[in-house]
Amino acid sequence: MFRFFLLLVLTLQVSAQETIIREVFDPATDTHVEITALFTKLSPGGYLPVRVKIANNLKTNQSIRVAFQSSGNFNDDLRSESSFNFTAGPNKAVTRDIMVPISPRGGRYGELFNMTATLSGSLGKASHSIRSENGNTQPAVLLSEALFTPHGSSLDSLANSKHSNSEFAGKFDPKQLPDDWLAYSGYDSVVMTDTDWSSIPPAGRNAILSWVRLGGQLNIYSKSESTTAKSLGLPEQPSFGEISVSYITPGGNLPIRIMDDVIKNSNKPKQESITTNFSGIWPLQTDFGQQKFRYSLFVGVLAVFAILVGPVNLFVFAKAGQRHRLFITTPIISLAASLLLIGLIVVQDGFGGSGIRRVLMEVRPDDGLNAAHVHQEQFCRTGVLTGSDFTVATPVALSPVPISQSRWARFTNANEAKGIFNLQPADGKMEASGDWFQSRSEHGHILSAVVSTRGRIEKTDTPETYISTFEFPIEVIYFLDASSQWQQASNVESGKKFTFKPAEKATALKELNKAANSLSQRNREILKTAMTRPGHFIALTSHARGIDTHPSIRWKKTQTTITGPVM
Repeated sequence: MFRFFLLLVLTLQVSAQETIIREVFDPATDTHVEITALFTKLSPGGYLPVRVKIANNLKTNQSIRVAFQSSGNFNDDLRSESSFNFTAGPNKAVTRDIMVPISPRGGRYGELFNMTATLSGSLGKASHSIRSENGNTQPAVLLSEALFTPHGSSLDSLANSKHSNSEFAGKFDPKQLPDDWLAYSGYDSVVMTDTDWSSIPPAGRNAILSWVRLGGQLNIYSKSESTTAKSLGLPEQPSFGEISVSYITPGGNLPIRIMDDVIKNSNKPKQESITTNFSGIWPLQTDFGQQKFRYSLFVGVLAVFAILVGPVNLFVFAKAGQRHRLFITTPIISLAASLLLIGLIVVQDGFGGSGIRRVLMEVRPDDGLNAAHVHQEQFCRTGVLTGSDFTVATPVALSPVPISQSRWARFTNANEAKGIFNLQPADGKMEASGDWFQSRSEHGHILSAVVSTRGRIEKTDTPETYISTFEFPIEVIYFLDASSQWQQASNVESGKKFTFKPAEKATALKELNKAANSLSQRNREILKTAMTRPGHFIALTSHARGIDTHPSIRWKKTQTTITGPVM
């Protein structure tokens, strides 16, 4: 009986996770490898947090490699790959949490998401796949085990009534939550009880709050009417995201309450935004302009080639009695035509590429954060690229977006959308390879990041004067003061004092709406919400540096909108 209860306790402890691989190499010493997904449902994009445990009870070093491949609808033409290496010393146990990139979704792909993990190395070989379902218009949700166990089936039934063959949420154990915000980047909502929140380790809570500040939705339910966000240590101002703390009414239908609260999210599900906001009229792509393909030039070259390789070659270069010259003249003409075409392509398109970027950023110098929460969208057109690999110097959630179909577009909403979009997290950076950038193509991307910054707008000791600690000049700053009156300052330079002057509400809103309308829909809605917060500023600048991706792309313009509290 004791063994039964022990087994039951152990089962409950791991039930909020999914074991992907457990390979026992030496039963006598219990030397084994265990690979566990910390969430039971894949997100549509983003990352899956995976915990790798090596129990090496042998007398020699043991090394393993874990490779991952994820795809949508089991379509290997659209996938992401990554791999991680680990070593455990003699009689040592090693535990590591890793962020495994999830493949982007082509706009019209269905609801099945698949990931395969493959173990190799000195502790054996194994492979296993996990899969999930999530409709394009369905929010991606994480639900704590305390809520999932009694209500998961009811929530799945409600989800199926709105999104056929869909699971409502993935499950997690609050005590085992990862401490990296990237783990939550593919999800729209995290739902738990107040007891769950209190049991999360501090690093895990900080990671969730970073995700909230980027636009995530955190819903917490309590059996006590006195529980508030403040009593739980939650920020009153959640930046771009939402935090709700609600009382669980005794006898109330909690599944319906949870479903309604999640759907009330002010923004579309992130995946729906990605698949719909960029393939129509995307302001960034419109501003960059179109490039027509010069058909006449290449048709002319091909026509001249046809004349040279045909009649001229046959009747002039290798006329009757000299036909053997065809073995020399034909390759020479073909090679010359090929070199000419390559030369025309290089002259027309050049090397590298050019593009424009829009950045929406909130800085939080308060509560000791000193962090910037960044959303960046970028569009570029490439010429000839000599390499496709690049490194992003900071951890990011990076995704291609399906743009309008054209001769130059490589990733669209069409059914045949394909590509390899590899990301390899390592040492606080992202190594990217595959089809993120291709020669002679148009590409659109969005990325999110949390970066350290000392930049802020703060009051000085002199009455009614302020100072900017940003490292770049700012064209204009609008400030909504505590009485909800707009103020304005122009041509603000780093480290120099300035004063605000009263601004007409209509003028301020006109300029800020113009900035908002230059963004994609999701970021536009986020900024418009930020425009209603007293005590916060909104700054517009073209001098801030965006987050760099491919080094061969020349970013002709980076327009940045910064918001945050005035300190």
